[in-house]
Amino acid sequence: MSEHPTNLRETVRRRYAAAALQITEGGAACCGPQSTDANANPNEIFGHHLYTAHERGTLPAEAVAASLGCGNPTAVADLHEGERVLDLGSGGGIDVLLSARRVGPTGKAYGLDMTDEMLALARANQRKAGATNVEFLKGTMEAIPLPAHTIDVVISNCVINLSTDKPAVFAETFRVLIPGGRIGISDVIADDELTTTQRAERGDHAGCIAGALSFTEYRHSLEAAGFTDIHITPTHPIANGIHSAQIHATKPNP
Repeated sequence: MSEHPTNLRETVRRRYAAAALQITEGGAACCGPQSTDANANPNEIFGHHLYTAHERGTLPAEAVAASLGCGNPTAVADLHEGERVLDLGSGGGIDVLLSARRVGPTGKAYGLDMTDEMLALARANQRKAGATNVEFLKGTMEAIPLPAHTIDVVISNCVINLSTDKPAVFAETFRVLIPGGRIGISDVIADDELTTTQRAERGDHAGCIAGALSFTEYRHSLEAAGFTDIHITPTHPIANGIHSAQIHATKPNP
């Protein structure tokens, strides 16, 4: 029998709280397991190596060390001056801080995280970076603490797979976006033929593997929430039949 959703969320919270504390103390952390693809470079699967040297060089070292994702959503989302951006599962703040620079002083970047330790780390990184157009919020992806129609772009980096209620995540994402708003997400996705049992065999839930949707499931979930113009593009292998992918979609205008 699978673990209860409440227990899974607490397992995820504890894992990332520990990661935040480890980074604060000068260590490093990683989201998922080593790839089972013999041709994959482990350093290119998760973490700060997925960002350019220039991007890494403009941020506090702790923000870079706290990058646990499977992609670079700020590049995926093609952010513009003046936009309002929300990062789901913002962790140590790397994507929020990069987004803040891209949208400039007339825009704003929000980070949402449920883990107090990660929020403390992110706010410390915000102070070190001198970012004034940034706000970190405590909450969950399934109940985003922002009004409807207030966000231009929602990003996320290898976090939606951790949710135990993904339809709620997509519905909330759709709600906070303005009409014509968009998502630019990096996430872990499974091949369609892999069963949930086979996904769990490749890695645990908190390690970003067992909770991954398949390509078809991801598309159908976005469509059910109301999104259109959906594009899902795999970028690199995570495990056998498991991929990092870029996801784009739009909230249509009425």
